[in-house]
Amino acid sequence: MSGQLSYSYQTPKGIAGSLIDISPYAIDSRINAEVTTGVLKFGMGAMQGDIPGVNVLVPIDTMSIEQFEGVVMTGFTQMHDLEGNVAIPSLATVGVLQFGRAWVRIPDGVEPVYGESVYLIVDGDDAGLFSNDDDGGANLAINGTFIGGPGTGSIAPAIIYNQKPV
Repeated sequence: MSGQLSYSYQTPKGIAGSLIDISPYAIDSRINAEVTTGVLKFGMGAMQGDIPGVNVLVPIDTMSIEQFEGVVMTGFTQMHDLEGNVAIPSLATVGVLQFGRAWVRIPDGVEPVYGESVYLIVDGDDAGLFSNDDDGGANLAINGTFIGGPGTGSIAPAIIYNQKPV
């Protein structure tokens, strides 16, 4: 019989891809167009796929800021592997935050502070994560602001203002 063998005595400061509070927000449904399950993750930035307004992808360096859709939010379209890791299946519907306050994924070593600009990393292993550094213009400046320092793990709170005209 198996059982839980480790316990934390601290409440985490947030979960990647979750709302921070109940301030106004907008979340649209999109389809995970990544071919491989687990590439797109909660709290990552998502870009328009081949059908804008329908599907999303992890950013790549050839994409522009106009293709930024928002932040992938936690939801019910997830799978757990035998180790308990969460993965978003290919072709699953995901919620994408257009505007609002959310916990976003940041790379290890990035420590944003209140009021700093938010940049989307579009190249390398950290593509889809957010940073407070434009990396010499390599990262995309999105319309957003960090509203605090890192939470538990590699996440930070941010306000995203990516509302598109209807």
